Amino acid sequence: MSHQRLNAVQASPETYKALIALETYLQSCGLEQSLTELIKTRASQLNGCAFCLHMHTTDARKAGESELRLHLLAAWRESSLYTPRERAALGWTEALTLVAQTGAPDADYDAFKAEFSPAEQVQVTTLIGMINVWNRLAVGFRFQHPKAA
Repeated sequence: MSHQRLNAVQASPETYKALIALETYLQSCGLEQSLTELIKTRASQLNGCAFCLHMHTTDARKAGESELRLHLLAAWRESSLYTPRERAALGWTEALTLVAQTGAPDADYDAFKAEFSPAEQVQVTTLIGMINVWNRLAVGFRFQHPKAA
């Protein structure tokens, strides 16, 4: 286990304030909380971000998400527990989180646009970008999650 490298909030409070402003908007833009937590959790799994995984699985449980769906999230493609809308968002999450490898394939976008309005497409895409920013801050600076839930 490594130790935190830097307290990013203390080092650049202005940056943190700007990130929180965007995060606040995304939390209130009308997307379902269950969907946003699934997106944040899946991206954090792909990025290996323990801090964000702890936060978003905890938030998802508080919002009523089941343990089973959280446990199966890494294998969502093989599970029947996710709605078509969730599946489209998870596919898009993977495509954009791994964009250097995937190039954001047309098939993933086509599935995504079939389930989301144009405004929602922008909101979900921004949400995916936002959790990837948080993951990079947390992994890069080695944010430490609480020892207990």
